[in-house]
Parts: sequence; C-alpha cells; structure tokens
Amino acid sequence: MSEMSKRMMVFSGTANPEIADGIAKHLGIELGNVKIRRFANGEIYVRYLESVRGADVFLVQSVAKPVNASLMELLIMADAARRASARTITAVVTHYGYARQDKKSAAREPITAKLVADLITVSGADRVITMDLHQGQIQGFFNSPVNHLTALPILAGYFESLNLSDCCVVSPDVGRVKVCKKLADMLGADLAIMHKGRPEHNVAEITHVIGEVAGKTCIIADDMIDTAGSVTEGAKALMSKGAKAVYVCATHGIFSPPAFERIDASPIIEVVVTNTLPVPEERSHGKLRVLSVAPLFAHAIQNVYDDESVSELFDPDFQ
Repeated sequence: MSEMSKRMMVFSGTANPEIADGIAKHLGIELGNVKIRRFANGEIYVRYLESVRGADVFLVQSVAKPVNASLMELLIMADAARRASARTITAVVTHYGYARQDKKSAAREPITAKLVADLITVSGADRVITMDLHQGQIQGFFNSPVNHLTALPILAGYFESLNLSDCCVVSPDVGRVKVCKKLADMLGADLAIMHKGRPEHNVAEITHVIGEVAGKTCIIADDMIDTAGSVTEGAKALMSKGAKAVYVCATHGIFSPPAFERIDASPIIEVVVTNTLPVPEERSHGKLRVLSVAPLFAHAIQNVYDDESVSELFDPDFQ
C-alpha cells in the first residue's frame, strides 16, 4: 500500500460496543485496537494501540448511561486521534445525548445540545454521523458536516412484516407530526395526534387525541423512550378512545427506571426500538423488540469514506 492510499479505521467506545461490532462486520473490517481505562477517581485514559497517522478515523460511541462519562470518552478519543495525526475524524454518535435541551424553554436555561456540539467540534471531530436527533435543527449547531440518518425505513419495514390492518400512526405530540406523517405515508396508514403537557421533566399528561383511532391498530412513533411515561399514558388514552391495539416504536430506547415496569403494566402489545443504545439482554424479549441499525451506519460510513451521497440513501424524502 502506498503512503497516499486512503485507509479507514473504525474504533469503538465502551458505551455500546455491540453496534460497533455490527458496523465493523458489515464493513468487512476489524475494529481498531484502542485502550480505554478509568483512573481510580473516574478520569478516562485513551491510547490507540496502532498507528492512525493519515487514516480516516471513525469513532463509534453512543452517549448512553453513564451519559457524562460516555460523552467525555468520545471527546478524549477524538483528541487522541487528532494528536496522533489522523487525516480525518468522524464522530459516529449513534445517540446524541442532551438533544432534549435544544432551546431555552424558560428563563436562565442552558442550550446544552449546542454546548455538546461545540465540545465535539473542539475535540477534533471533522464530521458527525448521527441518527434521529430530537430536533433536526441541532444539525445547525455544528459548523462542520452532519449526516443525519433516520431509522424510519427500518421501523416501517418491521411493521409492514407484521401485516397489521387498519393502521394509524399516532404522533405523541405536535412536535413529531412531520416525522410521523412520513412513517404513515410509508405504511399507507392514517395519522392521529396526541396533545401532551409536561408539568415537569419526565412527567407527561395526555389531554386530547386528534384524529380517528377507534377500531384501528395504533402505532405511537417517537424519537426516544426514556421513562416510558408518555407512551404508556398515550397507549391508555388511545385504548380509552376505542383503539383495537397499540404498538410503540422509537429509535432510541433509553429506558430509565421505571420504564420497563410501566411498559409491562401497560396495554401496549409491543415496543420496537433500535440498538443505537444498549438494551439489557434480559429485557430483549416479551414486549420489547430491538432492531439493528448497524447496516445503516455501516453504509453511511462507507459512503462518507468513498465521498458518495448519504442523503439519497437514507432520507425518506429521497426514496
């Protein structure tokens, strides 16, 4: 290999090694060798155990629990790659943490999603590949390229395989209507909207359901499920309106307590999420279905590396 040849190297953080393994498998390569350790006081140490000089480096990390440690690990990995003379550094952030803090909703609040974008940029990342941001406008927080993938085609494909009848995609709030309309169009389904109030963080109150849901199989589609309060309360509201059955889908399954208990006690038939965040093995059964988006990220990484289009492959508007 000549010194001018391009070289792809993919490294995994410790937050979600399963999706990194899947990405590497679909790329037909081995994950790079990196040493990640914790000091006794919690500080993070990173050292690449092979040369990254002149390589196109892709760092796969999910900002998962513990959120702050996962984010810091990504920043240190990027800094180490930059100081080791990597040609380009791409942060493959399967779940972008702090995305819910994308605007000031009250006085004296931070816009933490912007702060995270600044941190990733300053750490040395030249580009970000991520999936289903809480708000698409977060892409504008970066002054470098952001490839914003969506899991909608994978989620739609799964529900199509179930051969459900009389489907209605339900938006959990007005902010998700546009995305839910795309999913409804993919499935040839109707659209309904729930009006949700939030008296405080992680507390949801469903006040109205706009649209006809009686006798229909409803699919509540959200970008993330945290404590599962919104989707379980939404499922109860839909059933009270005469829905035949309720399914739930989301790209990111955060599942903070008491999410699993709420889901088990709810009328929801199945909750479908992707593996952008790690899901405990003992929970990957029963009402929970986990779909892999590793092939999607692998295809995006390959196209970025080959200087080919990403949007035409993964944006439903182009399909």
